Amino acid sequence: MAEAVRVLIADDQALLRGSFRVLVDSTPGMEVVGEAGDGATAVRLTRALAPDVVLMDLRMPVMDGIAATREICADEKLSGVRVLALTMFDMDEYVYPALQAGASGFMLKDASPSDLVNGIRVIATGEGVLAPTVTRRLISDFSRRSGTARPAPRLIGLTNREQEVLVLIANGLSNQEISERLVISMPTVKTHVGSLLAKLHARDRAQLVIIAYESGLAERGMPA
Repeated sequence: MAEAVRVLIADDQALLRGSFRVLVDSTPGMEVVGEAGDGATAVRLTRALAPDVVLMDLRMPVMDGIAATREICADEKLSGVRVLALTMFDMDEYVYPALQAGASGFMLKDASPSDLVNGIRVIATGEGVLAPTVTRRLISDFSRRSGTARPAPRLIGLTNREQEVLVLIANGLSNQEISERLVISMPTVKTHVGSLLAKLHARDRAQLVIIAYESGLAERGMPA
């Protein structure tokens, strides 16, 4: 039997923490190992408990979710921990900074229970997840910042096919959708994604999205 996904819940609202606990603990293959009401406590408990996934509210006292995420993701001893950032608003100015800090995914608190559970599962496997409205927000933000992309010499080592896959990841497509769009097999897509993660030194899919936008590749689109 596979081990249960161990989840730490960090939110300053006790009622929401309780709701998330009931949802996670009632889901087969998942368990809540701790709760935190502020970012500093979230960091301390993460170091003590090493959960698989931290559900991280971004707006908390003492230390906000972005700072807490940055500390967790910068700790080499916590390399196996993934952060799923949560917010009430898809237009939250914390969206991009949270992903830059190392969050593996971003979801809205009003997501359906099934979507949230699926997000936790995806994050736990080492992939990343972005709510569709958040992906559209990132695309819109970077489109307005045209010309601000920084040079990214790391992209020079990518093949044309890898660049194609990276652009599609940045636009929110799943592996299955990429397979259909490029007419290649799922194992081939996974091979390309694994190569991108290795070559770009990215923790997960969410970090690939950041690199694609910061480099300007997402705006330039598919290579010729």
